[in-house]
Amino acid sequence: MRTDQENHLEALIRANASDLLAFLERRADPRADAADVLSETFIVAWKKAHKAPTDAIAGRMWLFAIARNLLLNTHRSTRRRQAVGNRLRQELEQSPADTDDLDALAVREAVRQLPAGLRELTELVHWEGFSLVEAAQITGVSSSTARSRYAAAKQRLRAALVVEPQDSLS
Repeated sequence: MRTDQENHLEALIRANASDLLAFLERRADPRADAADVLSETFIVAWKKAHKAPTDAIAGRMWLFAIARNLLLNTHRSTRRRQAVGNRLRQELEQSPADTDDLDALAVREAVRQLPAGLRELTELVHWEGFSLVEAAQITGVSSSTARSRYAAAKQRLRAALVVEPQDSLS
């Protein structure tokens, strides 16, 4: 059986849902995030139902304050994520690692050309430092499947990276 508090909150949400969505759509970027923030608003409101004002206007303001705070949190999270991505891009652009080394570029390109399953396993082992057994667990394949895929990847890489000896001019 529902309590008076639950009935009051449901009525408050029903009365303000469309206005809350419009409020969030005008402020969310991308606009599609508004529906996510609205659902989070309702979850927070239900969790804090005991704090919901009984007055309709105060209850409306309470819901809008919850939505506003969640939207601000979303904006902060997005800015932090973008800042980290930007710093990482700058670091990678400035990093001299591998960019001046033609052999390393050839290896990267050869690995990039591998089929997805072989490439992922090779990258996990050689670039991320996992053992073949650990890489198998990460990718969700058996150890024997990982061994055969890794052997196939090595064979393809050897073929792709073979350097033909140049004729020496005497």
